[in-house]
Amino acid sequence: VQLQASGGGLVQAGGSLRLSCAASGRTLTNYVMAWFRQAPGKEREFVAAISWNWGTAVYADSVKGRSTISRDNAKSAVYLQVINLKPEDTAAYYCAAKSSWSTVNYDHWGQGTQVTVSS
Repeated sequence: VQLQASGGGLVQAGGSLRLSCAASGRTLTNYVMAWFRQAPGKEREFVAAISWNWGTAVYADSVKGRSTISRDNAKSAVYLQVINLKPEDTAAYYCAAKSSWSTVNYDHWGQGTQVTVSS
């Protein structure tokens, strides 16, 4: 699976952003698609994930209530909408994929898209 993330940019605190991840290379049946982020000097952290088949979603506490992960089966794309952005949301955001919920590691990664939130 090849993943291409886009949609990052510079946003003022309180604003919103929608990130996109285009997937190609194979069908995504049973796959789990996710967003991670990594701020400078910090470890990469999980943000949200969604099952391709049923759209079941999970979120990190840090973004719960402010973000929505969704997918478009026809476009083979995954999106992350974040509202009420905070400076601490500043990070490179990565989309990732794994073959099922029971698979431990995400083994497909896209390049990062930078999100910078100014205060």
